[in-house]
Amino acid sequence: MKEPGLDGRHRDKADPKSGQIQQKRSDTLNKNLPQPIPQFPLNTKLGTMREATGKTSEKDVRQAAKKLRP
Repeated sequence: MKEPGLDGRHRDKADPKSGQIQQKRSDTLNKNLPQPIPQFPLNTKLGTMREATGKTSEKDVRQAAKKLRP
């Protein structure tokens, strides 16, 4: 069941990951994100953006992208 405030994701209920928020898949295209990251082309995969910025979460990738490509 999805919980409010998690952007459509859910928290894992079972051990060993209990309570962690599930991350978006790395094959998600930039154009399919709720708000595409303007510093990357629309057909860029989230995994590629994570490698370019060195960050894991979508929020951290977005902040790091602003510093890479203003």
